[in-house]
Formats: sequence, structure tokens, C-alpha cells
Amino acid sequence: MLMQTHEARLSALRKELKKRDLAGFVIPISDEHLSEYVGEDSQRLAWLTGFGGSAGSAAVTAHTAAIFIDGRYTVQVRDQVDEKLFDYQSVPATSPAKWLAENVGEGDRIGYDAWLHSRGWADATAKILASKGAELVAVDGNPVDAVWQDRPQPSAATAMVHPDTLSGRTSAEKRGDVAEWLKQEKLDAAVISALDSVAWLLNIRGADIAHTPVALSYVVAHADGTAELFIAPEKVTPELQQHLGNAVTVRDRVDFSPALHGLSGKRVAVDPEYGVAAISKALEDGGATPVTTRDPTILARAIKNPVEAKGHRDAQARDGAAVSRFLCWLEAEGPSGSVDELAAAAKLQASREEDPGLKDTSFDSISAAAGHAALPHYKVDEDTNINIPPSSIYLVDSGGQYTLKDGAGTTDITRTVWIGPGEPTAEMKDRFTRVLKGHIAIATATFPAGTNGGQLDSLARHSLWLAGTDYAHGTGHGVGSFLSVHEGPQRIAKTAGAQGGTLEPLQAGMILSNEPGYYKAGEFGIRIENLILTEERDIEGADEGVWLGFENLTWVPIDRTLIEPALLTPQERAWLDQYHADTRALLAPQLKGAALEWLERHTQPL
Repeated sequence: MLMQTHEARLSALRKELKKRDLAGFVIPISDEHLSEYVGEDSQRLAWLTGFGGSAGSAAVTAHTAAIFIDGRYTVQVRDQVDEKLFDYQSVPATSPAKWLAENVGEGDRIGYDAWLHSRGWADATAKILASKGAELVAVDGNPVDAVWQDRPQPSAATAMVHPDTLSGRTSAEKRGDVAEWLKQEKLDAAVISALDSVAWLLNIRGADIAHTPVALSYVVAHADGTAELFIAPEKVTPELQQHLGNAVTVRDRVDFSPALHGLSGKRVAVDPEYGVAAISKALEDGGATPVTTRDPTILARAIKNPVEAKGHRDAQARDGAAVSRFLCWLEAEGPSGSVDELAAAAKLQASREEDPGLKDTSFDSISAAAGHAALPHYKVDEDTNINIPPSSIYLVDSGGQYTLKDGAGTTDITRTVWIGPGEPTAEMKDRFTRVLKGHIAIATATFPAGTNGGQLDSLARHSLWLAGTDYAHGTGHGVGSFLSVHEGPQRIAKTAGAQGGTLEPLQAGMILSNEPGYYKAGEFGIRIENLILTEERDIEGADEGVWLGFENLTWVPIDRTLIEPALLTPQERAWLDQYHADTRALLAPQLKGAALEWLERHTQPL
């Protein structure tokens, strides 16, 4: 019989832990690649607790349990997780390790799945528990899986070739670069465990994780330019085998751990952010030396080559037309009060699906009306869905994954619009315009090579700070090339983030989002997001050295109804007018009828 309630699931897990002589267990949202987004078969936290967010973890002991989330999910966790079963804990104020240290006793054994946690996490947690006389123990088989009777099967989708005409470089060239790096670092091999790194290195894609076109697999890259791909046999087609060639040995995914044991005497690179603890343990058990260092494909993947940049431009142009068709429809239908958040998201997806190049959305659309727009990571579902109220602000954050004949790209755009009738309040216009000023400040920034995202971040916040307000998320994240919509190492933010990306110097070819915002709890939210491409700039009379700026990639009108023109400088007005003129020129050939008329009207000079 399937266990339908979370109380029954929690009870079953506790019985399993007792059977294994474990006093507790930690359950993250994670997979064997430490991916941001995971497959249905890896949604252990959601199954156990009901929590549907993309970041969080839980800890369970014999008598108590807690769920750990950050400030993005404070409201959501209370809606989805039973407080009688799980205490709500906020990070970074606390952590599973700190909480466990307060809830364990001398001699207690706390279990963790070494395939779902990093080596750094395991070492730090073990140290904290040891101070209380408890022990962190790697389990043999995940106890959640043992009681998850209706657990979905892993995706059986086949891996796909990503042609060189779309990638801009061959896999052999990329593997050659990795081999040179290994020789320089006096290493014998590198474990490539991040799914988008595997996809980029071998020029393959897949459909194993929603919204991110990757195939569940590992690579061990060697210093002679060869590589081993560990992937389920049913995913391998003759076309893929031919594409990989003789220099890439295809092996069953189940052989990955034994292969690590076989690298005796080798010095092997393991990325601390994407290499789970079990990888380092397997290497050490086999007599190899794991060397903690950044995956050598990370930076190369972030710097887009000319073919990838062109693919992004083409995808953005198509996406801009799709979003414009949707906003035209919403302007006409929204004021009736009959359109709800789910219907709006569905209409936007239908508009994108008119383009045959669309392969998937790049994430679950944030379709947020009124007070929901004040939740930066709101995810609408049947329980939270509301009608978009007339005379209110609506925010939609969405994106698509496109492959075209001669290019491929990943899009991510946020637009905040006024739903009539009537006019926005003076406060709404003030806050929207301050967000727009911050957006323009990033879009027009010029800076010397060596500048990092943390140094640019305050440009986006300055106008909001003058009004005594701010936003609690980063200003910009990296974006992949028909890959993950969130890609490192670059980042624009006040704080370092998990990978320390704000400290990464920006380089020509890096794509980032530009998305300042403002959120008034319970009332409305504002965010304006475009993607931008870092490029070199020629500045007359400049000092020696390389100077950088941004090329705008995203083209959809910005709602002028919400702008207070008096707050804009002449330079900012000129930027906006030029942006709208360029948007009109690019999108008009793709639109017709009401959508074309809407575009013409919304791209007039301010």
C-alpha cells in the first residue's frame, strides 16, 4: 500500500533509521551531481515534507524533525509543510549541522548519503557532531528510497548530439584544452560531474531534468585528451556513439564508482562545488589522490564563443516576439479580472510554442499577481492560483530553451506591467522608475578588465538606496548556451553566493542577467530583467588596458505606464527611447495585427 500522508512517510523513515541503528538523517534537495534542479526521482525532500521550493533540506531524528530554508521560502514553507511534523528553521542563521548538534546525544550515529552532499559539507558537519560526541555516518543506500514505495524511475531519455555548428567548437578541441590544463597542474585526470559541464565538454545534450537539457552522466577526462563517459546504456544511440568518436570511451553509469577505484596512484581533480563526497572517498579508497580544484570547463563554458553569442541573439529575438504577443493579449484580457496566474502562464507558454525552435521552458514561469509579485521566487500552483486583479501590478519571469538551424540559446526575462483600468499609484511609479534606473545603470556600465560583479552591484541599487529601500536577491547570474539558466562562475550581487561568483572577474563573452527589483510585502513586486553579454569597449582617450561593457540581448518593451519620467535623467531617457526603437526594429518583422500595433504603441519615445 502506498503511504499517502507526510506523517506516514515520516513515521516509515524513522522506522527505517531505527532498523539501521541511526539516530538521525539529513535529506537535501540534491542529486549525485549537486545540480540546482533535480529529476523527479531525486525529489526526496518534496516527497517527505511536501515542500516544493528549489533549495532546502531537512533533518530527522527519532523524536523531532526540522526543515531548513532561506528567506525566499519563508511563506511557501508554511503553506506546504505541516508545522506539527517539521520545525521551520531559517538559514544561514542555523543549519542542519547546528540543529542536529542541539538534538543528538553522546554516541548517536547520524546518517547522510555521500552521493548527495559535498565533501566540504560532510567534513564540516562531522566536526560539529563530533564536538557533541556524535558521529556522521555515510549510509549504504538511501533510507528515504527504501520507504519511498512509488518513487519515480530515473529518466530514460536518450542523449542527443549538440552539433558543432551550434557549439562553435568541437569536443576534441575542448578536451584538448582540458588535457593541457591537467598537464600544467601536474594532474592525471579530472572528474567532470556537473551535468552542464559534461554536456558542454562532449557537445551533447539530453532531457533528463526539466528545463535543463542535460543527460545524467559523468566524465573522467584524462591528460592525453581522451575521456570516459559514464552513462546508462539505454541513453546511447548510434548517432551519439559516432559523434563521440574513438577518443571517448562509453561505459555504463554503474561502472563509475569502480572506475574511480581503478585510478590508483593518480592525481585527480575534483570540483568541491559539484563533486559529491562519495567521489573523493572512492578515489582515496582506490589509492588515488583527489585534488580539490575548480572544474576546468567552468570558466571556458561561461565565456561564449562567437557562434554561441549569435545563437543567443537569435533565440532572444524569437523569444522577444513571443513575450510581446503574450503581453499584447494580457493588456486586452487582463482588465476583465477573468485571467488567473495559471492561465497567464499557459498563454505565455503557448505563445512561445508557436516557434518551432522552442524545445522547453528554461524554468517554471513565475506568474505573479498583486501580493504574490512581492515574493521573488513565487511558484503558482492550483492551491495558490488567483485571478489577476484589475488596477494592479503583474510580474512574469520566464524563459525558453531554443535550438535553431544555425544557433541555440537560453532566455530569461522578467517584465512587470500595469493591468488596467486606471493608473498606478505614485508609489508604484516611483519604485518602478528607481528599479529601471538601476537596470539602466548596469546596462550602460563601462569598467576595466578585472572588475567583478560585486563591484558593479551597487550601481543597480543606488537609486533605491536613496529612497531607503533595497531588494534581497542578487542583481545578475550567468546563463548557459542551451544549458542551465543559472550558470557560474560570474555573478552580480552584494554577497558571494555558493560559488563565490561575485569575486569572479567579468570577461568578454560572459552572459549575465540584469534584474534589480523592489518588493512591498503583501501588495506588489517589481523586477525588470534583460540578459546582457559582456564585450570589449573602445573608449577614446582611455588609459591603457582592456575596458568592458555590456551588449543588450533581450528585446521586449518596458511598460511606460509605470514610469515617472521626472525621475529619469536625460541620458536615461535617451537610453530608454533607443532601447524601444531597437526593440521595434527587431520585433516588428515577426509580428502582425494587434501584436504589431501593440509593439508600435509601446515603443514610442517617452
